[in-house]
Amino acid sequence: MGAVYFYHLTRRPLEATLPMLLDKARGAGWRVLVRGTQEARLDWLDEKLWLGPEEGFLPHGRAGGPHDTRQPILLSTGAATNGAVCIMSVDGAEVSPDEVQALERTCILFDGNDEQALNHARGQWKTLTSASCSAQYWSEESGRWEKKAEA
Repeated sequence: MGAVYFYHLTRRPLEATLPMLLDKARGAGWRVLVRGTQEARLDWLDEKLWLGPEEGFLPHGRAGGPHDTRQPILLSTGAATNGAVCIMSVDGAEVSPDEVQALERTCILFDGNDEQALNHARGQWKTLTSASCSAQYWSEESGRWEKKAEA
């Protein structure tokens, strides 16, 4: 049974936080799906990951290519086609309770400076915890990541 971790971004933007979490997931040996809501935004994230430091390169690809099933990290608006055991939801992408239960880990990253994103994350927390998903809420408000709630 998996768990969902909510990451409330207040100090560092998505393009700084996502690579850190992807590195940890890959360190655990997990294949990852980064699920977004807009193709253009995923293209932007793809570019940010390619332009990251060489020593911290994260092998990845965009969904729709000939080698999707072989990608350790796949960026997509849809379902995991790469055998992912971890989904990282960005920009309000939906994750179902069944997905959370079937995966090792689900991460929901949201911009705490965006009222709409904050409200959407609150709704996701309520939906997923009401469906008996194990959940943790992490905040970086103090300058380092701290667990603030657990359900």
